[in-house]
Amino acid sequence: MTVDHLLLTYVVVLLTGVSAIAVYYELRRRSFGPTGTEDHIFRCGRCGYVYTDDPDVDLSRCPQCGQMNEIFEF
Repeated sequence: MTVDHLLLTYVVVLLTGVSAIAVYYELRRRSFGPTGTEDHIFRCGRCGYVYTDDPDVDLSRCPQCGQMNEIFEF
């Protein structure tokens, strides 16, 4: 084998190892990290209270003052 082939093999093996470690840690992070919720976020127009409600609800009553509110979009 020439020096060029040895150097190419070394770089490919090193990059494959680093990529495998990155994939492993990404999968590990996803499995132990917090999962997102499907709930909608609401902000009361009267009192400013921010709360969540089920994903199938388009209008929700504020638990603080009772006003009906629409979904809050960021």
